[in-house]
Amino acid sequence: MKIALLGYGKMGKVIERIALERGHEIVLRKDEFNTYDGLSTADVAIDFSVPSAAVSNISASFNANVPVVSGTTGWLEHYDEMIALCNETKGGFISSSNFSLGVNIFFGLNEYLAKIMKQFDSYKVSMEEIHHIHKLDAPSGTAISLAQGVIENSNYANWTMEEAKANEIQIEAKRIGEVPGTHTVNYDSAIDSIEIKHTAHNREGFALGAVIAAEWLAGKQGIFSMKDVLNLQ
Repeated sequence: MKIALLGYGKMGKVIERIALERGHEIVLRKDEFNTYDGLSTADVAIDFSVPSAAVSNISASFNANVPVVSGTTGWLEHYDEMIALCNETKGGFISSSNFSLGVNIFFGLNEYLAKIMKQFDSYKVSMEEIHHIHKLDAPSGTAISLAQGVIENSNYANWTMEEAKANEIQIEAKRIGEVPGTHTVNYDSAIDSIEIKHTAHNREGFALGAVIAAEWLAGKQGIFSMKDVLNLQ
């Protein structure tokens, strides 16, 4: 499979290594200094860039009839535009805040726990996420996805980084050293606490999941998620 890497930072380089180990070919390594030359020859594009570049990268791919796996966060105010362009060009698209296989299992566990806890209003939910100091957006896309998973399966209506109201989930975002990513969901009451937690040890899990998603998406049309890739529906 021929892969275009859109974003060639630390994550891009890990994705490249894993893709090559799995027998794939890299036809474009796009960073801020080069063009999209070679994009049209790709079977799939993997976008791990920065928020300011994501829309251009995704748009260029759809216009070149190349399906896109995007792990960039912080650009979702343009999400509906990209969905419309994907449909218009009959493209293929998977956008996820986190491609780690473990995190996507964690997403499912979070939703299941939220359904259980919905009937116990003595517990108040909150979240904490910790990432490296280079991460540009806060809270993380993964934390927002976790909060959305609770909202869709409970009586909560919103999330906030300020002091939470009764129907809000407070998210605390920390930036420490080179931490790859730690996410904790807490349910606290006066009597006890329940906590679920995912800790990434390195970037390997994110990169492997992105490559697996690209392998799955190649040749497909439509809007998909990691639930489709991992058959977690």
